[in-house]
Amino acid sequence: MNITFLGTGTSHGVPMIGCDCATCRSDDPRDTRLRPSIFIEDGAAAAVLVDAGPDLRAQALRANIRRVDAVVFTHGHADHILGLDELRRYNSLQRRAMPCHGDRATLYDIERMFAYVFDPQTPKGGGLPQLELIEIHGPFAVESLRILPVPIFHGQRPILGLRVGAFAYLTDCSRIPDESWPLLGGLDVLVLDALRERPHPTHFTIEEAVDTARRIGAGRTFFTHMCHDLGHAATNARLPPGMELAYDGLVLEV
Repeated sequence: MNITFLGTGTSHGVPMIGCDCATCRSDDPRDTRLRPSIFIEDGAAAAVLVDAGPDLRAQALRANIRRVDAVVFTHGHADHILGLDELRRYNSLQRRAMPCHGDRATLYDIERMFAYVFDPQTPKGGGLPQLELIEIHGPFAVESLRILPVPIFHGQRPILGLRVGAFAYLTDCSRIPDESWPLLGGLDVLVLDALRERPHPTHFTIEEAVDTARRIGAGRTFFTHMCHDLGHAATNARLPPGMELAYDGLVLEV
């Protein structure tokens, strides 16, 4: 199974508009971060997109994504769903509606933000994405991939992380509830939110993320959803062994 990091930045992305900090002016390509998303491939058997942010078109072109069997949404914030209209291209390529999995709140956000897509008065045709909204109630499968939802908290909002085999992805996380810790044992690879140094009400700091990663004890941990406060090389140089920042374009084999 291959995991491609399509974006590892915050809702602002890095560089930020109008910022001249060292990270935003960096010539290290690992400091350029699009909005957070990953792409999971199980050989030719399955291709799953996790979140569809506003950078989806650029991400799909860069990673040469020609097939998406389904999209799994972690939650309904703008940096995770506003690329949804780009799914029209996969409707055309694959000649079918796109299965979109999410919890009830996320599907409600999608229906509200893209009300014109679901309005029976809107003229139908190639200008509208064709979506099949599927509520997540527990473990589910997309082709060969069995996906286990992992409930986490993004501030006060319950959202979903996910586990596929020995891989887990927990973006936009500020707390892991007691019932979810048992779902995270025996991981080879963990991907975990680590926004910045300073405390934030809805995201782990890098210190909190390191402490959480130690408790989970995965073989390798990669941090994501970083803002411009965390330069790639300087931050990696001080992280514990087995932990590092992910970067856009990184591909992992799990």
